[in-house]
Amino acid sequence: MTPRFVLAIDQGTTSSRCIVFDAHARLAGLAQRTHRQRYPRSGWVEQDAMEIWRTVERLVPAALRDAGVSVDQVAAMGIANQRETTVVWDRDTGVPVRPAIVWQDIRTEALVEQLREQPGAQRIAELSGLPLATYFAAPRLRWLLDADPELRARAERGDVLFGTMESWLIWNLTGGPDGGRHVTDVTNAGRTLLMNLRTRQWDEELVRFFDIPRAMLPRIEPSTGDFGTARTAAPGVRIGAALGDQHAALFGQTCFAPGETECTYGTGGFLMMNTGSELIRSRHGLLTTIGYQVGTDPVYALEGPIAVTGSLVQWLRDVVGLIATAPEIETLANTVDDNGGCYLVPAFSGLYAPHWRSDARGLLIGLTSYVTKGHLARAALEATAWQTRDVLEAMNADAGLHATALRVAGGMATNNLLMQTIADVLAIPVMRPLVTETVSLGAAYAAGLSVGFWPDLPGLRRNWRVAAQWHPHQPRDDDYEMWRRAVQLSIGWSRPAVGTPPEPT
Repeated sequence: MTPRFVLAIDQGTTSSRCIVFDAHARLAGLAQRTHRQRYPRSGWVEQDAMEIWRTVERLVPAALRDAGVSVDQVAAMGIANQRETTVVWDRDTGVPVRPAIVWQDIRTEALVEQLREQPGAQRIAELSGLPLATYFAAPRLRWLLDADPELRARAERGDVLFGTMESWLIWNLTGGPDGGRHVTDVTNAGRTLLMNLRTRQWDEELVRFFDIPRAMLPRIEPSTGDFGTARTAAPGVRIGAALGDQHAALFGQTCFAPGETECTYGTGGFLMMNTGSELIRSRHGLLTTIGYQVGTDPVYALEGPIAVTGSLVQWLRDVVGLIATAPEIETLANTVDDNGGCYLVPAFSGLYAPHWRSDARGLLIGLTSYVTKGHLARAALEATAWQTRDVLEAMNADAGLHATALRVAGGMATNNLLMQTIADVLAIPVMRPLVTETVSLGAAYAAGLSVGFWPDLPGLRRNWRVAAQWHPHQPRDDDYEMWRRAVQLSIGWSRPAVGTPPEPT
């Protein structure tokens, strides 16, 4: 039977999903399930990696059933994943040795401050393209190894393995303790602070600086290729691609030309600009990263991660009780014409790009007796727009390019008021595609390319269609200056606290 479908696994921060796409990039079947988040201490965010694997293992056949598709009709499987989330597991048993430490976790604040004072710290950004920050995987891995000398000894012997979520899933899909492949791709390896951005291999200087045993690191591959054949969930299906979720979104939005820019608005917001074959060193607080690698030649990108976008709406719903459901934020915000003079800086875990201040904390300012719930709702939505402008201005300055439009996706892209606000704040059009599952679609595209299911990049671009578009109407420069003042007031509120290591196993 001729394969007619491609399977995509999107392992995200709050849920995992599996989507089946046909040859025209149309969604044929879907299965999704949330997983638990644990917050054992202030600033700590953890997940159960085994729960995530078991969920994915069930979702794959569920999505195939939803599509009415058999395994032998699937040409390839692609994986996209939450990046930087750190998993360490036992090579022989396949059991994680600790809960996974999520990308939002800031327990390594004190460690990062110590590392900044060490000789060689100034070389990290030059080699990896990234700043030394709690956001990335290497400080978390170092923290785990420092907390447990026995774990370090096991790591040096190669008895325990490290990976981000795609490595963990591929290892389990391809056999686990019975010959599972321990691999990663350049987009995920590039988010560890351990990969050299030019050679696209583990860098000896960085590995020594963070004191990470080489024996526990996965092999680095291009984003497309042969990551092994699944032995469970979808037996016999080749894993043809792996990309970090935001890189997959760039690919799914078909941003294949320098200057093309997209943003995925989910738990956080992630703005990425294709810079082509040129590796641009950021001078304005952005991340230099690999957008994707098809074959031998990498495509570089500038990225500006925003820690809190959709999770701010969740907080207003679940903690504050301002709304009962997430879509109500738009209805409530539409009851007023402006923010009433108030600004909300959602620095719950510090500020990411372009500020990189882990000592910032959330701030709501400009309150008067005039301010209503509607004004607070609008200020919450505007916080995402202001943060997007922070990043895009830095991006334009670094790249010497000017983004002429922003392609958007993610859960918050369905909020029409927010999209219009972003268009006004950025003064460029905002475009939402017909297929909004761009992370999954990018993983599917990359996997399909690796096996010839889709022939080339121009063919993928022809699949992209605009579903909705917003043009700027109202200049917001004065309001943006007020936002910048609020951001400065949020900085310096917190001081790094020494993270208490867990009890050794």
